[in-house]
Amino acid sequence: MQLSDSRTINADVATVWAALLSPEVLKECVPGCQEMTGSPSEGFEAVVVQKVGPVKATFKGGVTLSEMVELASLKISGEGKGGAAGFAKGGADVRLEADGDQTVLHYDVEAKVGGKLAQLGSRIIDGFAKKMADQFFDNFQNAVGAPEALVTAGAEDGEQKKGWFKRLSGG
Repeated sequence: MQLSDSRTINADVATVWAALLSPEVLKECVPGCQEMTGSPSEGFEAVVVQKVGPVKATFKGGVTLSEMVELASLKISGEGKGGAAGFAKGGADVRLEADGDQTVLHYDVEAKVGGKLAQLGSRIIDGFAKKMADQFFDNFQNAVGAPEALVTAGAEDGEQKKGWFKRLSGG
């Protein structure tokens, strides 16, 4: 399954870059993530609980960041084992592009599954993978920059709303 899309985030490139490297942000943004530990240089360990069709599984695995070009692009790769349910692995090539005081985040996602999960059929798996990617990037967009409607509403009374990551980082 492959998917490409982009999101406009109401934050500057440096803020978006810092959020991509933060285990706290990643934990909040990955749907079903119970635990996320580690660092960008050594990789992250994650525990994710998900239900795919009739199969519910707890995936334990690792996430690595590579091909990092500071403030511009990186590759996120992950692989998780879900016991009897099988395994899931995939990655995303992420590119950041400044657009005034906002950032356009472009992504190309690829996902593969095996074991019991693969028996569900490509329509269910592709739909699930697209939903997971959309949820992650929606969550990331909301965590790092205020949603578009909030920024517009806040601008009218002279105050710009911020996502929780920007509030925490003082951005």
